[in-house]
Amino acid sequence: MFARITGAAFRGILVAMLFAMPTLILPASATQSPEIILFIALLGCALAFSEYASHFPSFVEFRNAPPINRMRFAAAAATVGALSLLSAHPVAPTGLTALVQQLGSWLGGRLDFAYSPVQMTVLMMPPQVPEPVVLMVRDAAGLASAIAAAAIALFALVIRVGHWPVGNGAFNVWVNLPLFDPTTGGDVVQRLQRDGRVNIAGGALLPFALPAAVKLGSGLVDPGILASPHMMIWVISAWALVPASMIMRGMAMLRIAGLIALKRRAASLGADEALQTA
Repeated sequence: MFARITGAAFRGILVAMLFAMPTLILPASATQSPEIILFIALLGCALAFSEYASHFPSFVEFRNAPPINRMRFAAAAATVGALSLLSAHPVAPTGLTALVQQLGSWLGGRLDFAYSPVQMTVLMMPPQVPEPVVLMVRDAAGLASAIAAAAIALFALVIRVGHWPVGNGAFNVWVNLPLFDPTTGGDVVQRLQRDGRVNIAGGALLPFALPAAVKLGSGLVDPGILASPHMMIWVISAWALVPASMIMRGMAMLRIAGLIALKRRAASLGADEALQTA
């Protein structure tokens, strides 16, 4: 019990630090409403602590099937940290911010090709936005896309080489998929495969669909708000990480469906051998 509460408290602190990271990295002149940021950080800390301190699952998936959630958090921390350093470079340049800016400029330039998600994000910006802001958004999109792609590739390697989730013991569907009811809706393998494919397809399309939707609804949503460092950090992070998380979830569900089907085949073969022996 002590270990569970300690682990939950540590996770809560990490979540709070994630939400506070842009405020800690950006200079004070670029930070507005720090009390709101503090409230959001404390709320995230409380939610993470209550989820992991409880025996019973609520909404966090794959709670006892590491390292998928750890990889998601690491990708989020890397993205938010990198974009915070990128945003801090024009107002408070350091050697580290210059390095991140050069990396972001290189990635943004390489990934800004025809019909790419980065180019869609650049085209989303209205013409009256200054060129430095557009370049900042492009570089941020390039950084975030690279981190998201690296997280997806690493999780695929964990599944392939690390045999996730078999290496962590028995997979408890109730704990790790609390929003999935295996008793309704037909065969569980087919449902997992369908949900997995839908998540992968949705995650692959979302980076293209979101900028297009913002462009079409320019009267309702002003992309110029990305000129604000905090808005740029969180919007671009969500644009890259939500689709990556969906793809990772789809990969995980397809893997679980494959394991269940494999176990069924093994049980069927065992039953056939028992009947032949009898």
